[in-house]
Amino acid sequence: MTVTELLPLIGIPIVVAGFALKFNPLLVVTVAGLATGLSVGMDLGTLLETFGEKFINSRSLAVYVLILPVIGLLESYGLKERAQDWISSMAAATSARILMLYFVLRQGLGALGLTYIGGQAQTVRPLLAPMVEGAATARYGELPLHIRDKLRAHSAACDNVAVFFGEDIFIAFGAVLLMDAFLKENGILGIEPLHLGLWAIPTAIAALIIHMFRLARLDASIARDIAAWKKTQGQEVAA
Repeated sequence: MTVTELLPLIGIPIVVAGFALKFNPLLVVTVAGLATGLSVGMDLGTLLETFGEKFINSRSLAVYVLILPVIGLLESYGLKERAQDWISSMAAATSARILMLYFVLRQGLGALGLTYIGGQAQTVRPLLAPMVEGAATARYGELPLHIRDKLRAHSAACDNVAVFFGEDIFIAFGAVLLMDAFLKENGILGIEPLHLGLWAIPTAIAALIIHMFRLARLDASIARDIAAWKKTQGQEVAA
């Protein structure tokens, strides 16, 4: 393979080096795209036109570009603190119960194709994680950092697992249509997107049951972690 044939792959080492050096991800990806386009002979005008076309055609990217500034503005006005205060006033709310409810809603909406209603940036970070932490704080008092990190990790995992197994049920989901096209291209006929969606239901139910079992044990796990932390703090103070 000649150097000319390898030039289109120049974007890969740029991305790896950029992420390794912890540069701005958006800047790294943009530079990698520009370098790849120029290496295959695209002029700058055509390259910028392609960038603009892909940006406009990517609805999900447009949604994030519009939502993220709004979320940032709301956070600057105390969205996370208000969510924590509100959930702390509910005596029956626990971290596990909040995550269970969110999981069911997220998976159900994902099955209907409404995947962009929730998400890590627009829901988990500003709302779900603060509510989960608020419920634990109301029950156990001020939480140490490692407990907060554990609750945040469970919040993020809850969103990921729910939407991952829920969206496959939606017959117009990109992955379902990709599998349908792949099967037909390889001569496997008679399998429609509806069949793929139906076969995704048992997997989604299994994911729901397994994750509910994990979340059912979360409150007890947090209680044990808090007790161990307080014991350690007491020993340190006594020493």
